[in-house]
Amino acid sequence: MTNVIETNGLAKGYGRTQALQPTTLHVPEGAVFALVGHNGAGKTTLIKLLMNILHPSAGSATVCGHASHSLSGDAFQNIGYVSENQELPEWMTVREYLDYLQPFYPEWETETLIQALDIPLDRRLKHLSRGMLMKAALASVLAFHPKLIVLDEPFSGLDPLVRDELIEALIDVVNGEEGRPPVTILISSHDLAEIESFATHIGYLNHGKLVFAEEMSSLNARFREITVTLEGSGQGVPPPASWLLLERSSSVAKFVHSQADTEPVAEQIAAVFPGSGEVTMEPMTLRTIFLALARSGRAPIDIGDKDVRTKDKTRRRA
Repeated sequence: MTNVIETNGLAKGYGRTQALQPTTLHVPEGAVFALVGHNGAGKTTLIKLLMNILHPSAGSATVCGHASHSLSGDAFQNIGYVSENQELPEWMTVREYLDYLQPFYPEWETETLIQALDIPLDRRLKHLSRGMLMKAALASVLAFHPKLIVLDEPFSGLDPLVRDELIEALIDVVNGEEGRPPVTILISSHDLAEIESFATHIGYLNHGKLVFAEEMSSLNARFREITVTLEGSGQGVPPPASWLLLERSSSVAKFVHSQADTEPVAEQIAAVFPGSGEVTMEPMTLRTIFLALARSGRAPIDIGDKDVRTKDKTRRRA
């Protein structure tokens, strides 16, 4: 499978601060690849390196077959980029803005997008709400049918209705038009519920380090919430490292298994809890997976509007 994005040891430092540790990442063609992690985890740094806004301290990257450090105007005819705080020409109306961009691209189509996103064409950009500004920015990217769409925190600060409209527009792009090559999306977000609804791949960044990157289907298969009815009193072997958040009472044990698809779960339970009874295994949402990772000793993970602190396991408003 062709990779639209490839990085090899890509890193960025500022003096003694390592904003992004050496990162090797592959984003296959047609993927919706979500970068998640707390604020300051390195998501925006990685994206800016890929978009040639920042220059790497080490390593390399290719984007749509071009070295990221030399991306130029021609390459961006196949790359659409929208950032959270992207500056738009606020003195223009939406119509003027879209008309201004049209000559730069060989393909351009906005009528369907404008109707789908309900964008007020004759209103000046400076008078638009945050949600409408994001709609206008997204329309300006989708209009030229790029091969790669890069979105940095597009849902931040948006109300649920606008988020749903943007996600529907992205899903339409992913489903594609007959005869067109597949579109690849790289999106950063800490809104796990929204990401879960349409991402095919996920990469977790923590303090500048890429902790893991895998297909969503693989992540979902790995994690299970397990409840064990305890009928015996014997002491078994210590639990394996893949068991997270083990809690035990006189009659029940509960834990999260992080390798349930590859390890012999039944044999492990029999060894840890000799004479155990009924076992139930439940799938987990992306949010509960990351809560389990956070509470099992990882660094804080910003999940929606909550900040989970692993040291004292308390929740606080961000």
